[in-house]
Amino acid sequence: MTTGDATMRTFDRWSTFGEALENEEARRLLEAEVPDLLGSSLAEQLRGFPLGGFLEFALAADADKARSLLQQLSTIEDTRPLPVEPPAIQPDADYESVAVAHASASVTLPDKPRLHETTEIVLAGPSHGNPFVDVELGAILTHGDLTLRVGGFYDDDGSYVLRFLLPIDGEWSFVTTSNARSLDGITGSISVADSDGRGPVRVVDQFAFAYADGSPYTPFGTTAYVWTLQPEALQDETIRTLKDSPFNKLRMGLFPKDFLYNSNDPDRYVFPRREDGGWDTTRFDVDYFRRLERRIKQLGELGIEADLILFHPYDRWGFAALGKAADDRYVKYVTRRLSGFANVWWSLANEYELLVSKRPDDWDRIARVIQAEDPSHHLMSIHNWTELFDYSADWATHASIQRNEGKMSQRVDEWRHRWGKPVVVDEFGYEGNLDQGWGNLTAEEVVEKFWDGTVRGGYLTHGETFHAEDEVLWWSKGGKLAGESPARVAFLRTIVSESPTGRVEPLPSDWDARWGGVKNEYILIYFGANRPLFRNVSIPEGMRARIDVIDTWNMNIQTVPGVHEGTVHVDLPARPYMAIRLTKADQ
Repeated sequence: MTTGDATMRTFDRWSTFGEALENEEARRLLEAEVPDLLGSSLAEQLRGFPLGGFLEFALAADADKARSLLQQLSTIEDTRPLPVEPPAIQPDADYESVAVAHASASVTLPDKPRLHETTEIVLAGPSHGNPFVDVELGAILTHGDLTLRVGGFYDDDGSYVLRFLLPIDGEWSFVTTSNARSLDGITGSISVADSDGRGPVRVVDQFAFAYADGSPYTPFGTTAYVWTLQPEALQDETIRTLKDSPFNKLRMGLFPKDFLYNSNDPDRYVFPRREDGGWDTTRFDVDYFRRLERRIKQLGELGIEADLILFHPYDRWGFAALGKAADDRYVKYVTRRLSGFANVWWSLANEYELLVSKRPDDWDRIARVIQAEDPSHHLMSIHNWTELFDYSADWATHASIQRNEGKMSQRVDEWRHRWGKPVVVDEFGYEGNLDQGWGNLTAEEVVEKFWDGTVRGGYLTHGETFHAEDEVLWWSKGGKLAGESPARVAFLRTIVSESPTGRVEPLPSDWDARWGGVKNEYILIYFGANRPLFRNVSIPEGMRARIDVIDTWNMNIQTVPGVHEGTVHVDLPARPYMAIRLTKADQ
């Protein structure tokens, strides 16, 4: 709001609770309206949380009061000085003198490039100054009427890389563009062979996923936030575990994490350190990225998508509040380096609203940077704490949701209709035994959520948090899986894969049991925690079906003899977590 000619900044939902407490007028209001809350341990623990989210969380039983308090706080002036944003660094127009021959850099072309596989053009160029910011490099690739614009990145020691995926086989020509004379105007061609590579995952048919080659993809995810920032031996163990797991998507961050069971520092970071111990955000640690790329490649070989989290709030290093220019520089570099891997997804943030240095327009700006720099248009989303993001944003390909309430999976229906996009519930709590409510779900709860969410047309993500004295918990650092849910998720994945489309869509359901699958061809009827002794199942008109009784917990299938039509009495064992499957008889 404004007062006279001066702009007055007031408290809003993105201000922190601690900042409000430090303002005399705001504190008086809070002391008058919620005195018990201010004296609680919660108020001290969550001082750094956004004001809007804190009030909604702490006053969950009185939503009207939370809204009223936020409205009153929005009339109070926040007198703290605004942070000074350093300007973006522009490439040096005179980086190379006119004495340097135009297009004189040597070029290494890819050896036997193949469709949907990582392809690189490497140029040996200048290394003086700071090429990370002084030099801008790009290329325009053409194949008939198709044009691909690719941004290059500096890989240290005078090496510049153009890394990309090509969507069509055949002959491609290219020409480079750069402010450095030796790198500008280089031309050439590459012949791309066909391959069995499936390419990046796309959204298809509004709510489903498929690889670029058209083969179906259904996410069965897991989470290991900082596994690539652990000792090499532990990373190797994580890869071995994933190899034998059912998971085909892994949520993982680029920055280290400061949180419960996350007290160690990695040996390398995105940025190198300056002599004063701070971060040089104008340069990047290429060894860090090479290690990360090796792990992304390994995930790809296992058929696992790397869902890369670019920002998160659990930070003691300063990465959560770098400033706009440094954020954009980081996102641009990361996108140019990693968008050439087929198995990459972009997650702008984990629990985005806890990153109080950023507002909604910052997330939109960051998404636009990715869109501009990723010629393969990988999937992109953002993840919440309590406040759902508006996934109607045109850059959001799917919803990435955290919800922990008991009826979470029932809201998949609502979210699908709200945004008309795939709904991935990336966090609903973790199988484990921690002293935190989010970290001590039973395996039965996890499996029940997976089944219920799946038949409703959602996609769920697993996690595991069993206490360990060495602080190696799968949800953060990887290692070994110890829980009972992964085997049962594998069983569900097999059931889904046996669908004629490789997917499950929601179908008209009974009031007490969910139906999902492929209409009139492949139907799953899931009873959840209910335990009926039998069910009279009405097979859809015109469908002749084989019937299976599925025990989702004990992972066995009992076939009802014969081929059936009409209404059929199906005996059940009066146990929870049972399902019935109807399969078209001539399938």
